[in-house]
Amino acid sequence: MANAKNTYNRRSFLKASLLSGGGLMLSVSWLSSAKAADKLEALNLPPQWTELNGYIQITPDNVIKLICPNPEFGQNVMTSLPMMVAEELDADWRNVVVEMGPHDNTKLGPQFTGGSNSIRMYWKPLREAGAAARQMLRQAAAQSWNVPVDEVTTKAGVLQHSSGKSAKYGEMASKAATLPVPKGMKLKAPKDFTIVRNSKKNVEGLKVVTGKPLFGLDYRADGMLIAMIQHPPAFGMKLKSFDASQTLKMPGIKEVFSLKLYEDGFEQAGFDTRTFNDLLVVVGKTTWEVMNARKKLIAQWEPAGDTKDIMAGRDGKREVVVPGALESTSAQLEKMQEWAKKPAQQLRKDGDPETAFKNAAQVIERTYTAPFLAHNCMEPMNFFAHVTAEKALLVGPVQAPGWVEPTLSRILNLPADKIDIQMTRMGGGFGRRAYGQYLYEAALISQKAKAPIKLIYTREDDMTYGIYRPMYTATYRAALDANKNLIAFHVKGGGIPEHPIHANRFPAGAVDNYLAEGWQIPSNITIGAFRAPRSNFNAAAEQSFLDEVAEAMGKDPIELRLDLLKRAKENPVGKNNEYDPDRYASVLTLVRDKSNWNKPGVATPGSEKYSRGVAAYFCHNSYAAHVVDMVTRNGQPYVERVFSAIDCGIVVNPDAAKNMVEGAVVDGIGNAFYGALTHKNGAAEQTNFHNYRMIRNNEAPQKIEVYFVENDIDPTGLGEPPFPPVFGAVANALYKSTGKRFYKQPFADQLIKS
Repeated sequence: MANAKNTYNRRSFLKASLLSGGGLMLSVSWLSSAKAADKLEALNLPPQWTELNGYIQITPDNVIKLICPNPEFGQNVMTSLPMMVAEELDADWRNVVVEMGPHDNTKLGPQFTGGSNSIRMYWKPLREAGAAARQMLRQAAAQSWNVPVDEVTTKAGVLQHSSGKSAKYGEMASKAATLPVPKGMKLKAPKDFTIVRNSKKNVEGLKVVTGKPLFGLDYRADGMLIAMIQHPPAFGMKLKSFDASQTLKMPGIKEVFSLKLYEDGFEQAGFDTRTFNDLLVVVGKTTWEVMNARKKLIAQWEPAGDTKDIMAGRDGKREVVVPGALESTSAQLEKMQEWAKKPAQQLRKDGDPETAFKNAAQVIERTYTAPFLAHNCMEPMNFFAHVTAEKALLVGPVQAPGWVEPTLSRILNLPADKIDIQMTRMGGGFGRRAYGQYLYEAALISQKAKAPIKLIYTREDDMTYGIYRPMYTATYRAALDANKNLIAFHVKGGGIPEHPIHANRFPAGAVDNYLAEGWQIPSNITIGAFRAPRSNFNAAAEQSFLDEVAEAMGKDPIELRLDLLKRAKENPVGKNNEYDPDRYASVLTLVRDKSNWNKPGVATPGSEKYSRGVAAYFCHNSYAAHVVDMVTRNGQPYVERVFSAIDCGIVVNPDAAKNMVEGAVVDGIGNAFYGALTHKNGAAEQTNFHNYRMIRNNEAPQKIEVYFVENDIDPTGLGEPPFPPVFGAVANALYKSTGKRFYKQPFADQLIKS
């Protein structure tokens, strides 16, 4: 398996062409129909082509090139998405090379990496592209051999006929290019897959481990300058004035200036942000020179006061007032406690929960809280921009190029077809790079400086600049009757500045009397999607609480969950339940069996038995369950092994899927124990990894066993679902280990205090 990368000018559209030497360039739209181009037109094509959509390229020596439409940040879509094309094409994977596609969501579809949607949304379109190309090759062979097309078969890039005639795809590519692209091709049944469901190595793996320049920070261009931004020291402040006289004397510095991210009255799209609107910028020759010169800036800051943003998104156009207070975590916690006592927005109500709680023999009530979390991508935010009066080129790591292009067009006053966004590999994302703020900053700086620039955030910039996981709290209540039956369930959750509640998820639908409520407190601390948004807290609190309910009822934790799911299947309450009880139960039974739930065994010879915790959750269309086995090591709890069960439908690339789950487990354990970002007078108190605690290598589990539910359901997503239930499983294991329930994240702080 090889990998290649070229530079494209995307503004012309190649549908099908003959290459020199007789090969086929077959371009098939993965989200819309495409047609083969005229043979004579193809012969006159220039060596460079533009406005590519999804395509398959076959050379005379039978090398097949596949384009990946979606940005890659380690989830391995650059391997998995082309596998789906190659499957229906019936290609020899050893002869496949892969390239990252250019940004063009008209031809390549959404091109959005996030929400566990990459495999799910391209599952059918990519396979249809491969099937159409295979049929054209079969038709070409049938015409050449003068046999019915139904008698031509394919295997691993070779066309065959019962007469003994055979040809490699490359030999028939030229003729196939002259044929129309067929529609409505029958796709393979899962039982016939030979590439999908078989592990393939990461197509960029060798380049990654050998340090090849794949990332945005690696990008270089002639005449490129480096830019950095000095942002206010606290949320709720803005630039008043500055003195750059000493900065401009520093070696390599070209200029210092201020500019606005958005002009007054600018209408922001759903994923635009406004952390700090006034930008104080230093531009120079090298990163080191700019970093040192920035320290010489003398800036005066002043209170920003309340500001108004005009937002245009799924909820329509609206005005949002952003408070100007200098917020502190201690005060935020007190405010959340106050708001939790106030009436909240009713999100769902089944039965008569008020009466059920009033008449209950026992009521269990617990409150859970979690802090802001920083994304901490290993590659800090960066982007290259070269903006002129006529056009703009932007190159770097971004999760949603199609979402940022309209805003770029407006702030640069350039038509969209004059903006070229090229995607590099991302050094982490999981929501942070879905927000285009840093792209807009880079573009505006280049426009102002009249030069190609690369904007670079330092680690301190990245950690203190916002776009955090929100700060959350939720109170759960359960009502039991005299026979220890669960008769009512109530969740009331809030946060800064959004609430975490998914009202139609489990155990909604499994309890006669159910109430879900939500509230939120405005803030100037900017937040955004963080791996499995809202679910990452909701699952932690809910799954911890269910264990307490199970204990009060005298039930095994897994047994209680399965009983509730059985009720949701056989006699569901309400009509808007998001989850499938059978699929939910399947991961619980699988993890129960694979972990030997009731017989955990011993950790190491002579040591105590494992303290076990379980949790399961549904989000992003998939289901995940974990059993965490905890021991005491050096006087502290340590997760030594984990059993994971996942139902995400058909698993395209098993090794890559396993790696994804393993990463989610380690990430979840680290955030549960250590993750926290706090503020004092508007300033982030954690600024780098010296005081923002991350999980370390020796703290990761020694063993993570991953199991997938085997079914033929179309893929339903994997990047985010394994993450949320890790928190709850850790909390439940901690209870077994310490005899104490933990209601506040991160847990490590409480372990030290206790």
